[in-house]
Amino acid sequence: MEFVSGYRDEFLDFAALLFGWFRKFAAERGPGGARLEGRWRQLEAQIRRLPQDPALWVLHVLPNRSVGISLGQGAEPGPGPGLGVARFLGDEPPLHLRDLSPYVSFVSLEEGEEAEEEEEENGEEEGAGMEKVDPEEDGEPAPTSRESPQEANPPGETEEAEQEAGGGEDDCREDKAEDEAGPERRKGRRSEAAPLHLSCLLLVTDEHGTILGIDLLMDGTQGSAGKSSGTENLVPRAYALLCHSMACPMGSGDPRKPRQLTVGDAQLHRDLERLVPRLGVKLAKTPMRTWGPRPGFTFASLRARTCHVCHRHSFEVKLTPCPQCSAVLYCGEACLRADWRRCPDDVSHRFWCPRLAGFMERAGELASLPFTYTAEVTSETFNKEAFLASRGLTRGYWTQLSMLIPGPGTPRRPRGSTPALSLLLGGDPYQLLQGDGPALMPPVPPDPPRGVFGSWQDYYTWRGLSLDSPMAVLLTYPLTVYYVITHLVPQSFPELNIQNKQSLKIHVVEAGKEFDLVMVFWELLVLLPHVALELQFVGDGLPPDSDQQHFTLQRDGPEVSVRPGSGVSTRLGSSTKEKGGRRDLQIKVSARPYHLLQGPKPDLVIGFNSGFGLKDTWLSSLPRLQSLRVPAFFTESSEYGCVMDDQTMAVATGGGTSPPRPNPFRSPFRLRAADNCMPWYCNAFIFHLVYKPPQGSGARPAHGPAPPVPTPAAPPAPARRRRGEKKPGRGARRRR
Repeated sequence: MEFVSGYRDEFLDFAALLFGWFRKFAAERGPGGARLEGRWRQLEAQIRRLPQDPALWVLHVLPNRSVGISLGQGAEPGPGPGLGVARFLGDEPPLHLRDLSPYVSFVSLEEGEEAEEEEEENGEEEGAGMEKVDPEEDGEPAPTSRESPQEANPPGETEEAEQEAGGGEDDCREDKAEDEAGPERRKGRRSEAAPLHLSCLLLVTDEHGTILGIDLLMDGTQGSAGKSSGTENLVPRAYALLCHSMACPMGSGDPRKPRQLTVGDAQLHRDLERLVPRLGVKLAKTPMRTWGPRPGFTFASLRARTCHVCHRHSFEVKLTPCPQCSAVLYCGEACLRADWRRCPDDVSHRFWCPRLAGFMERAGELASLPFTYTAEVTSETFNKEAFLASRGLTRGYWTQLSMLIPGPGTPRRPRGSTPALSLLLGGDPYQLLQGDGPALMPPVPPDPPRGVFGSWQDYYTWRGLSLDSPMAVLLTYPLTVYYVITHLVPQSFPELNIQNKQSLKIHVVEAGKEFDLVMVFWELLVLLPHVALELQFVGDGLPPDSDQQHFTLQRDGPEVSVRPGSGVSTRLGSSTKEKGGRRDLQIKVSARPYHLLQGPKPDLVIGFNSGFGLKDTWLSSLPRLQSLRVPAFFTESSEYGCVMDDQTMAVATGGGTSPPRPNPFRSPFRLRAADNCMPWYCNAFIFHLVYKPPQGSGARPAHGPAPPVPTPAAPPAPARRRRGEKKPGRGARRRR
């Protein structure tokens, strides 16, 4: 697939942005010395002429004594060429953070340290909790910090960037030499369990949290973890970083200098007093003594922008969308022409341009939602991290949406662990859906729904939710399943009479994130109280230790308890229906590709944001679904993804997909894209598989919105007509 924006962890785009900017900075900083003094004077004169940014800028000094970086064999021949931007943004970019595990991982340096260092570590324990761990920037000790994807919109001027090359002080040369020698030293130690130590992180932001520059100070191995460099060694690095951040800001905007600068370290603040005025910048009278310049400071989560062809970031080149479709970003005519003339023709932009223009026209429709915050969260400049932080959505399932992740050594919730679920629930099925403030989910209405809901507006009204509530972001998963059961299956497969069934067995395929949010599916029992539900999560992305787990979520009065099952083969049977017609939710887990799953045939198959073209196992799983011929519905985060899924289905089975339709229960959060401007939303569109008719059945492919209607009904009909002719019937099934 050409575009992976809706499927790729935004954390990786942020890592690529940081790494690309830092690599450029390290290369242009160069070795210092008297011979480059003239270039430094020229750069300082250039910065003095830059326009002034009215915002306050902050130089953060973030020491790290707890987190180390361990490089794997896949990182050869070193972190520079081995983990280049091409590995993040190339033709086959990693889609998930775990894809980088062969190259880099993060370890705790606190384990095994001697007792005399414990007092020093205790002063930083709070900072070792929730950290923003990043392939290039890890070990940030602020518990409230959020480093998020940045929108890089400055038209980076290459001539200006060249002028700023050279860190004109001897200390810079020594640090640079250490950096260059680092890969070789690390290379020799890779067979040993000796992690690298990122001793200090220098970070330049504005007062709104936009990251403008970064520098990494690396020490040796674990033995030096407790020894930080003196602030006198930080001065040349900090000054070079400030200059580069002004001439080539990472986050957004044109080159500029701040109205005022404050520093997060008292000694460094004093040392910079004689240097910063050279740039025409006013230094604050006193250093900054807290994490941010104002309460609630958080990093802005604006995604990086890159050229679709060469993958250069917007701090390097000026990016503009295609003048015809406005969907794809290019750095200039050369890349646009190269993409326009690609071979074969069906992968060229010339082929896709009119179709992408049609996809862009759906942006207004997808942003048409009833919430009070709709304009904010559907904007191209949506700051997701600030939205979550301002509403106290920093724990439970909300951390799945944020880039705030646990650092090494922090206890994590075991994925797929039934005992952990029991401990976390505490009897409240909505505990993991709550934020830091008042309860977000009101009590369950005493009466079941009188009709079916077809919009967020109708559901929120019945559920007693305010349109200011962000719960739709998590509830998009169960409400999408509800919409399939109550609307789409009756329309496309009326012969199944699904609305009158008292029990449903549903397979959730290629599940990963959905299982991590398993308790959101409890809402299905509130919406469908007459149905006993069994959800089986299937996919090789699930934790291996969760394979064959089976448990049941039961109502105990107003509370919920977890009852472990004895294995995948265990079924609730009559226990699923108890006094008063009460139903429970049965959960099963199979950590394997769908085509390797064994067991009874499901009533329904559902997949979320599937991306058939991104994973080879779909080429086996789709034929498996073709053989089962069960209703299978899938969501996609863009209309482009739906087209690619239709092509993959045709290649894998000879079948196709139904025309996609907007999902009324899509997530309201717009997903940012790095190399395009298309509207992406979680569960934005929905379609079902259209199976190829069985050979010799005489069935014709159906057309229109419900293509597979005759297909599921065709096999059982002959079997009933020829019930007495068992041998011919069996022979016919074998021939199929």
